[in-house]
Amino acid sequence: MSIDSKQIIISILETNCKVLEILGQALKPYEISLQQFNVLRILRGQKGVPANLSTVQERMVNRMSNTTRIIDKLIDKNFVQRNICEKNRRKIELFITDEGMSLLKVVDPVVDKAEKQITQALRSDEQENLFELLKKINL
Repeated sequence: MSIDSKQIIISILETNCKVLEILGQALKPYEISLQQFNVLRILRGQKGVPANLSTVQERMVNRMSNTTRIIDKLIDKNFVQRNICEKNRRKIELFITDEGMSLLKVVDPVVDKAEKQITQALRSDEQENLFELLKKINL
């Protein structure tokens, strides 16, 4: 059986939809989206160093999302704090709050469990092979 590019792309897209669905369902009880979770992880990774909007956008998994709107929602939920830089009043600094850190402590294991569920059908060597193949596509 010969598989063509179209079949591969369709399979990747179907897999993407399924992964997003499972992760979205895992996050639903915590009333945050996958994009919001991604922003919180980026800000946690800053280890107290402020991030600006472009830094967050560069590190997002889905760069097509409206980062400003996502951050505004996280600010409304008290998970992110936005400050105006004292040295440069045009610069906005973003920080994760204690509430945001607390949420991640609860949500991280839930997401880890969902990710394991997604990949459980694959043996360890298959996971490594799939990862390498996907890296080739994501040049």
